[in-house]
Amino acid sequence: MTIIFQRILFIVSLAFVLGACSTGPRITKTQELSSAADVPYKNILVITLLSSFDSRRYLEEEVVAQLSGRGTRAVASTSLMDTRTPVVRETFMKMVRDIDADAVLLTQMVSLRSVGTMVDMNPESTINLRPTGYWNVFSVDTTEYVEPQAVDFEHSLVMKTDLFSVKSEDTVWGIESRSKFELGFDQAKDYRVIVDEARAIVSSLAGDGIIAL
Repeated sequence: MTIIFQRILFIVSLAFVLGACSTGPRITKTQELSSAADVPYKNILVITLLSSFDSRRYLEEEVVAQLSGRGTRAVASTSLMDTRTPVVRETFMKMVRDIDADAVLLTQMVSLRSVGTMVDMNPESTINLRPTGYWNVFSVDTTEYVEPQAVDFEHSLVMKTDLFSVKSEDTVWGIESRSKFELGFDQAKDYRVIVDEARAIVSSLAGDGIIAL
């Protein structure tokens, strides 16, 4: 039971301990690219606002990798801070000045809905054979151990990403992504949902001409 609760807390903090089954994010445009946007952006500060520092770092680093792969310079905010750094506007504004960013890409969680289903575990049996006083006749003792039920989780995650122009200090573009994934009781960590999320964000940026192709 302790392991189950640890997993629930891990998910709620959005550490993205994810299973192998994922449908991938579905993207919805929440704000069309502003006509005043000074695109393409070439130096982007990537910020993720989640309760877990590691979750922020994982997603930011993957977004940076995706942007770098397309030739756009990007810096993860978590690479310029630690867990004790205040997550406030002044902190990020200083980062913008320090790296001379021309845009800020901000991703945050809108909602996370989790549904747990109880599943039966496989029983284990131990058989002991003892000879008796009769030929070819044995005494058989069987012990069966059944583990407590475990929980499989199905998650629905909604993330929102906004792009801010440093020059205009205003939001110039936005999307919302919806993902569904499952976590089995015996599945190891899998970060494919993070990769899919980052790829969807950067692909949307490229598709709208916000970064150079």
